Amino acid sequence: MAYLQLINKVITLNWNDKVKCLLKSELVRRGISNSDLADMLVKIGIKETKSSVDSKISRGTFSASFFLQCLTVIGCEKIEIDGYKNNFSIAAEPQIGYSLRKH
Repeated sequence: MAYLQLINKVITLNWNDKVKCLLKSELVRRGISNSDLADMLVKIGIKETKSSVDSKISRGTFSASFFLQCLTVIGCEKIEIDGYKNNFSIAAEPQIGYSLRKH
């Protein structure tokens, strides 16, 4: 059971990293800082601060709504996600043989 929880955590972290990279890439492409993004969100009625935007993007655990709000205010109409491959590498359990020795 613990093994499955660990695998789920690894997979979740991978997806969080991917969405974080997507958003950061779009911000960099447009020369928009997290502070600028927070200001842009406030202008459309989304209450965010630079600190809250920093935290969300750093963790990569923001909602789909936040992601779409960000893409909208920075003027991103399309994102390229085809280049992302599922590169989940799950290590197999080691096959170790144990032998008992008498002391």
